[in-house]
Amino acid sequence: MEDLRAKVESIRSQLRLHNYRYYVLDDPSISDAEYDRLLRKLEDLEAEHPELVTPDSPTQRVGHAPSSKFSTVEHVSPLLGLNNAFSQEELLAFQERVERQSGRSVSYICELKIDGLSVSLDYEDGIFVRGATRGDGMVGEDITANLRTIRSLPLRLNEPVTLNARGEVFMNRRHFDALNRERRELGESVFANPRNAAAGSLRQLDPKLTAERHLDIFLFGLGTAPTPGVQTQGEALEYLRRVGLRTNPHSQVCPSFRDVLDFVRKWREKDQRSSLPYDIDGVVVKVNELALQSQLATTARSPRWAIAYKFPAEQVVTRVLGIAVQVGRTGTLTPLAELEPVLVAGSTVSRATLHNEDIVRDRDIRVGDYVVLQKAGDVIPEIVRSLPERRDGSEVSFQMPTRCPACGTAVVRLPGEAATRCVNGRCPAQRIEKLIHFASKGALDIEGLGPASVTQLVEAGLVDSPVDFYRLKKEDLLQLERFGEKAADNLLASIERSKEQPFARVLFGLGIRMVGAEVAREVAAWTKSFEHLTKLGKEELLEIPAVGEKIAASILDYFANPENKRLVEGLLAQGLLQHQGDSEAPGTAKVLEGLTFVVTGRLEGFSRSSIEEFLRSLGASVTSSVSKKTSFLVAGPGGGSKLTKAAELEIPILSEPELIEFLRERGVRFD
Repeated sequence: MEDLRAKVESIRSQLRLHNYRYYVLDDPSISDAEYDRLLRKLEDLEAEHPELVTPDSPTQRVGHAPSSKFSTVEHVSPLLGLNNAFSQEELLAFQERVERQSGRSVSYICELKIDGLSVSLDYEDGIFVRGATRGDGMVGEDITANLRTIRSLPLRLNEPVTLNARGEVFMNRRHFDALNRERRELGESVFANPRNAAAGSLRQLDPKLTAERHLDIFLFGLGTAPTPGVQTQGEALEYLRRVGLRTNPHSQVCPSFRDVLDFVRKWREKDQRSSLPYDIDGVVVKVNELALQSQLATTARSPRWAIAYKFPAEQVVTRVLGIAVQVGRTGTLTPLAELEPVLVAGSTVSRATLHNEDIVRDRDIRVGDYVVLQKAGDVIPEIVRSLPERRDGSEVSFQMPTRCPACGTAVVRLPGEAATRCVNGRCPAQRIEKLIHFASKGALDIEGLGPASVTQLVEAGLVDSPVDFYRLKKEDLLQLERFGEKAADNLLASIERSKEQPFARVLFGLGIRMVGAEVAREVAAWTKSFEHLTKLGKEELLEIPAVGEKIAASILDYFANPENKRLVEGLLAQGLLQHQGDSEAPGTAKVLEGLTFVVTGRLEGFSRSSIEEFLRSLGASVTSSVSKKTSFLVAGPGGGSKLTKAAELEIPILSEPELIEFLRERGVRFD
């Protein structure tokens, strides 16, 4: 048995070495066929002797059962996003801020900005033990099983070190094209771009599906302190490579900012970027010295020592074949340009929103026009302008319909508003959009109830209002296409879980006009229940910091409608909000009830989001803007205009230490 164990470990060591040479050094020493033979030999030996299988064996890329739901992981240090720069002037402004705060000239490092999904990896004694998504920067989703399927991610490092590394998971263009070809052949929807494909693949509940997607990874940094002697970001990348982690080869240390600008200029060229087998959407510029990075610190959302230069949006010319009109959940009619399909920023675009009638008129966009198209933020297709010089006289001007295209009701446009609306609350298009919104991630978060499923349920006569989701039975779902036993069980379980969502999410899910997620949270914190909310008059609503005249009128109009009242009563009868008392820790004192806080600037001991949630847990209302209703402004360095306005309104201003003392005086403990 000892000889067999040694043989198995010898094969594993060979495979790890070949993985390192192939993925990290880009210098393979055996053919793919030879590698596959070694791997099959190991698989056979482990199949005969399962007691010899170890978690870090190269055979254990996919070894976990599908997850029903991802658990969460708290990051060892914040995994923050980056501020963006879109011009040379903004890059120079970044340099000026860094060197002013540093008091000296600074060395930088430039890295390619991979268009993928950021992840955090934990290794203990050299063994990969955990991986998570970025999430909100403080807490992410545990996707360890899916990350193990990525062949360029080693399950064991070259050295028995314990570390946390940060990287970007992506899909190269070749695998992206192959995946979309396969999905077309199966009649499935295709992914818009490689980033979407990578993100969707990494969040599959079944790791076997992730393994089929051929994801890849580059590591770009450390979340924990590296070994002694690593003093710069350049040295950190070398350290990552040395222990066996793959980094992008196209990084460059820049002793001067002129070198930074040269690097950016080089990669801004489309021909240069097209030489890569994967997509990049910019260049990341970082301060090279790790000690100086720590000195410059971070804001609540991003480091001060790094910035992402985003390449200018790619612009193409295409033709407007037609202008359709969509009806949204609040009845807003939105013109949508139907375009001659064109490739832009990595995906084929055939439609682009025109937002409202005024934009169509101001940009003079006509059916038949040639137009300039780009993707805003490299994501959302938008028409920049029309090309009137290419008209031949056959073009047709757009007119907003006078009746709703979905139900035929006369539309209205109120004075001072850009939106044209259908006012029929029973409009079928509105009904479907409201149902989709109710089930969406920001509201009730019912997994499996996307636009296609909701439309299918409505067309089958199974769902007319959100209450009907909670009346669905398994036999109802099994009648429908695409619903087998497993899909039906998963959907019903997700619907049942949604009953535990807090009041704020249910309120947002109702889709009350002008009541977004933040307003819903403020109203929910103030009123505590639908029963209380429906009894409030206008003056009482206006006491809520987030509520102004228009929002108050919208809330009153909503609950004055008997149909909406019946909807709320129906949801309560189905068991929503019955768990509200469970979410607070026993004995939590609402010592800040009735007080309204605004938080601004950089805090040292907390992220802004965490202190806001902490204040809410103590009963406070937290808003994003300073007004006469604000009780206290909590301000760190860089408070800006909010600090100025608070001073003008004579609102008490608390520094971070003063806030902690203020809370301690009220019995709040920080142990």
